[in-house]
Amino acid sequence: MDSKGDLPSILDVHVNINGRSSVSEKVKGRKPRWSVRPSDMANRTYNPIRAIVDSMKMEPNPDKTTIPLSIGDPTLCGNLPTDPEIIKALKDALDSGKYNGYAPSIGYLSSREEIASYYHRPEAPLEAKDVILTSGCSQAIELCLAVLANPGQNILAPRPGFSLYRTLAESMGIEIKLYNLLPEKSWEVDLTQLESLIDEKTACLIVNNPSNPCGSVFSKSHLQDILAVAARQCVPILADEIYGDMVFSDTKFEPIATLSHNVPILSCGGLAKRWLVPGWRLGWILIHDRGDIFGNEIQNGLVKLSQRIMGPCTLVQGALKSILRRTPQEFYRNTLSVLKSSADLCYEALSAIPGLRPVRPSGAMYLMVEIEMEHFPEFENDVEFTEQLFVEQSVLCLPAICFEYPNFFRVVIAVPKVMILEACSRIQEFCEQHYHHAEGIQEECDK
Repeated sequence: MDSKGDLPSILDVHVNINGRSSVSEKVKGRKPRWSVRPSDMANRTYNPIRAIVDSMKMEPNPDKTTIPLSIGDPTLCGNLPTDPEIIKALKDALDSGKYNGYAPSIGYLSSREEIASYYHRPEAPLEAKDVILTSGCSQAIELCLAVLANPGQNILAPRPGFSLYRTLAESMGIEIKLYNLLPEKSWEVDLTQLESLIDEKTACLIVNNPSNPCGSVFSKSHLQDILAVAARQCVPILADEIYGDMVFSDTKFEPIATLSHNVPILSCGGLAKRWLVPGWRLGWILIHDRGDIFGNEIQNGLVKLSQRIMGPCTLVQGALKSILRRTPQEFYRNTLSVLKSSADLCYEALSAIPGLRPVRPSGAMYLMVEIEMEHFPEFENDVEFTEQLFVEQSVLCLPAICFEYPNFFRVVIAVPKVMILEACSRIQEFCEQHYHHAEGIQEECDK
């Protein structure tokens, strides 16, 4: 003790190898004060949908029940339940008691074998080693970006496109460049503009097909055109195919890997949408590398990245074999029939409303609607339009600025038909109240 009977500060005590204590100099370079700040990654993380929607200070019309057409959750309203065989598969996995422990970070070998067998095609062969299981398709996309791109590089993503691409890339210090989809061509890629964005720092090209938010499905020939750009520029493809096979009866889904001869592809998918269980959080990455361009390095990199967590839910992995083998084809057909019927209903109803121009979808669960803003002069943009629509009519749609595409809004068609009809009726009432003829607008401007 010192003369005052106090113990020396713990920062002033040095314990040597023999256990003797002595007072040393204060630790250099460290000041005893609190300084806790969020990481650069946390500060760079930005979700456009949350940022925009959370800033829309609005309350619905209390006299009208809210109709949610904004959330891409097919289970939200209960009219698209999953199949009983899928539920039974999970219950059986639980009852077996075999899946309560840790699995390999990339998933059980038996589960990866099932995915490889299910998605194997002669033109795009797969083995278990080519499959990485993930916690949902979102983590699959995150791992693919992390293995392909370094901070300072850039990736190419569609506009309009899923906002998570930007959220993930920018949090990693990766620049995102947006290539345009063309509404007048059913949302095909502007190939010339796409190719003009590619430079020496481009790490990958994201291709989302079928599309969120557009509900579009690329033709075989258009996918071949995209592959031709990637081949010329030697850019690998990250294929977001979470809505794969969720296409309407007059359309065919072509997995892009089945068309590629020399472009390496990481294809991301999952159970969420097609099997209607988004909360079960099981996704996957399929590694397609027929030209051996990735070699072993990308696969090894994905394995290492997957080891940051201990893989996806083991119970769902245990149920996977039964889900893939026993889900009846009638379940898939019924789901698509409901979605197509709702899409047609919504498209026809919105097409009849002056000032709106919907683009007919061919798959997934969405359609995009253009707002002819010149006919709604009291609204500055799509955010104000959709905000006031919610305030007056209690219909909630996402402004397409959330998808980098202003003056449109996105409609989710996974709700019951009665809600689609009621929503479209309210949207019509809203537009009739706020619509102005172009001539009238010009007259006001001339005054």
